[in-house]
Amino acid sequence: MQSTAAGLPQGNGREVGKRRFATVFEPWLYLSPALVLLLLVLVVPLIFGISYSFRKFSAFKSEFVGLGQYEALLHDANLGQALMNTLWWTVASLVLQFFLGLGLALLLDRDFYGKKIVQAIVFLPWAVPSFLSGLTWAWLFNPIVGPLPHWLVALGLKSEPTNILADPATAMWGPIIANVWFGVPFFAITLLAALKSIPGELHEAAAIDGASPWQRFMKVTLPFLAPTIAITVMLRTIWIATFADLIYVMTEGGPAGSTNTVATYIYVSAFKTLDKGYASAVAVLLLALLILYAIVLIRIRKSLVRYS
Repeated sequence: MQSTAAGLPQGNGREVGKRRFATVFEPWLYLSPALVLLLLVLVVPLIFGISYSFRKFSAFKSEFVGLGQYEALLHDANLGQALMNTLWWTVASLVLQFFLGLGLALLLDRDFYGKKIVQAIVFLPWAVPSFLSGLTWAWLFNPIVGPLPHWLVALGLKSEPTNILADPATAMWGPIIANVWFGVPFFAITLLAALKSIPGELHEAAAIDGASPWQRFMKVTLPFLAPTIAITVMLRTIWIATFADLIYVMTEGGPAGSTNTVATYIYVSAFKTLDKGYASAVAVLLLALLILYAIVLIRIRKSLVRYS
């Protein structure tokens, strides 16, 4: 074997180069199928969608209009109403889902008779297709075939059994209630998993020190749950804001646009009025708002992880 001037075998340099190459590029080689799939499924459609927002589509042709579609957003009163409806729909659904999910997670974290049955019932709505959920709840709010309007009369909340989905003042509550039923299992599952990861010794030590159940929850449980709460709230907010299936099945955005959110407005613009360019511009606006929201939540989560 020949040696270099430094006294090392000549082949060692090639072996070191191969190792460095393998160290740098081999992980990317293994990841390449997933990266190619993400590129085709996410990045390419996103690029096409953004490019559509700069064009005006008609029945047989399209033309480049620059920022024309975005200028139209500024003068669209229906979009302003849809943004307000989206805010109301998202916040109300998220708050109710979170607190009900947290309560169920705390309940299922304890041992009691029939726990497995209760757990199965709690997680069941998550397995039901959203289309079927919306259709079922629409029937439940119908006074002809559903019991809910008659129960509201019996409780004194309504004077007569009418469909709340037909009244612009109350129509949004129908999809919100259906969405709460559909989304509570997500918070219950994730928060229950986080509760299981809290060391039991911390609760025992706090109890020995004389902390009340409320103090143990605020000082021990909640700080450990905070990072999980931040990420689950972020994910669920994005899903609710872009969730058009439930509302469209139950109300189609009506009556009088009272349940029309940005997600349903995008669907109607693209597939009903066939204005794909304008629908893409609205979608880009929603994407920008959700990215800004996600950045804020991620920074909050980092601070919670640092100081928890």
